[in-house]
Amino acid sequence: MFQNSYKGKVVLVTGHTGFKGSWLVTWLLKLGAKVIGVSKDIPTNPSMFESLDIEKKIFHNFIDIRDLEKLKGIISKYNPDFIFHLAAQAIVSKSYLNPVETISSNVIGTMNVLEALRLYKKECVAIIITSDKCYDNIEQSEGYVETDIMGGKDVYSGSKGGAELIIKSYFHSFFKTDHSVRLAIGRAGNVIGGGDFANDRIIVDTVNSWKDKNIVEIRSPNATRPWQHVLEPLSGYLTLGAKLLNDNRINGEPFNFGPKSNQDITVKALLENLAEIWGWDEIDSAIRINDNKSKFKEAGLLKLNCRKAKDLINWEPNLNFNETLLYVSDWYKEYFSGSKNINKFTLGQVDQYEKLAIDRKKDWVN
Repeated sequence: MFQNSYKGKVVLVTGHTGFKGSWLVTWLLKLGAKVIGVSKDIPTNPSMFESLDIEKKIFHNFIDIRDLEKLKGIISKYNPDFIFHLAAQAIVSKSYLNPVETISSNVIGTMNVLEALRLYKKECVAIIITSDKCYDNIEQSEGYVETDIMGGKDVYSGSKGGAELIIKSYFHSFFKTDHSVRLAIGRAGNVIGGGDFANDRIIVDTVNSWKDKNIVEIRSPNATRPWQHVLEPLSGYLTLGAKLLNDNRINGEPFNFGPKSNQDITVKALLENLAEIWGWDEIDSAIRINDNKSKFKEAGLLKLNCRKAKDLINWEPNLNFNETLLYVSDWYKEYFSGSKNINKFTLGQVDQYEKLAIDRKKDWVN
């Protein structure tokens, strides 16, 4: 799997206590990596990080990436072979409430990671994660490609677009030639999956209501998103890291990671399908449309074009829409049942995902 690139390697993950970070750490441990975690806190309660008891399995560090000196100290101490930078303020609604934190975390934090890498002398592969919100979303029907305009009209999108500009300038100034560090950028969003407990996330709000047999209210039923299970972009990031290890042609390149093109689904359709899997007999008992307008601007349409990932690193998504929802539903049902084996269940989903990719002859599994 992934050319066996991570076995026995030191891999530093920023944002390891979050939803995506916890899944990535779990997968890296399964691949045989020695994992170093850097996060400023545990962002939710409950959390996947604590539910899986991840702290005991890795070298865990509470550090804010906005503290450059401490970040440099961690990198110097552990000498990583790979770095996956996921740490961010990742909630769109929170960016309206605290724009300064959003910009400082997403732009200055990313700059600090790059600055620490600029001073790093060991050979290393760094995958810098931003978001599909980095694009100036004009709600076009065609999927955005990696060369489209950065930065939208809200602070969150601006922070992600701003981070992209910093990455580009650092790469061309310091990393493009004659440096021990190779880097690439991963762009993904609308990630769903078990273990997410953040506020203002549609799946989280929904399963928290449904576990108590309560109705969930939705504001933008016709908003369309490229929904994907968390393992999809993570497989892309891991593929990108493995490829970059031996292929300098993709050094500095950005890549979109999204679902199959037919998985651009409305919020209403997403929840209707999930309700059926969850076991609701009447959809009106599960979902109520709230006609009150959101106080925050919400895009009606967002799509990604992921052809570049297919052409240059042989990556493509693995799950169809129904499989994605089954993975999500099964995880939360297991968790809400009070299971004492949620770690085993999570590893089982990773294992099942790998086996599906092998059976479907996905090129990135090699």
